[in-house]
Amino acid sequence: MKTVAFITLGCKVNQYETNAMAQKLKNHGYKIVEHNQKADIYIINTCTVTNMSDRKSRQMLRKAKENNPSSKIIAVGCYAQVAKEELEKIECIDIILGNEEKADIVTYCDEIMQGKRSSQKEKEDIFSVKEFAEFGEITYTEKTRAVIKVQDGCDRFCSYCIIPYARGRVRSRKPENIINEIKRNS
Repeated sequence: MKTVAFITLGCKVNQYETNAMAQKLKNHGYKIVEHNQKADIYIINTCTVTNMSDRKSRQMLRKAKENNPSSKIIAVGCYAQVAKEELEKIECIDIILGNEEKADIVTYCDEIMQGKRSSQKEKEDIFSVKEFAEFGEITYTEKTRAVIKVQDGCDRFCSYCIIPYARGRVRSRKPENIINEIKRNS
């Protein structure tokens, strides 16, 4: 059985999206293991709110490879979205995915396990995204409290904040999808 370990940095939105990716991978036959265990694939859901979070993201990417030198490393999330060029300098990373590519994590993992996607780096232009990206049914959580995502992005472009560049313009989830997720998980 193929194994995947997650390291999630940053906010509750990243926690929610890690849960969503884990759910999708479990539904497709992957076993989720703890990040300190050996795994075939390590997915590091990065953060970029501060210089410290950027550094921690880079450290976690390298540490994952140390856990299992033969593993595949996938960098996803906000730091991957805004600092692709910086991450491309880290040789242990096999794939760099932005925030919108998280929803297709199963495809990326399947391809990397089949040797079809080694050393490819990609991410979508976050400003071209106009609709909220649904992850599908999410019931998995490693926390005791579920987190439900209702909105992504920001339109403010405050001089001190990187969120619009990392998550794009504001996009809201359809209320019926939020209600359905709450009903499924209660």
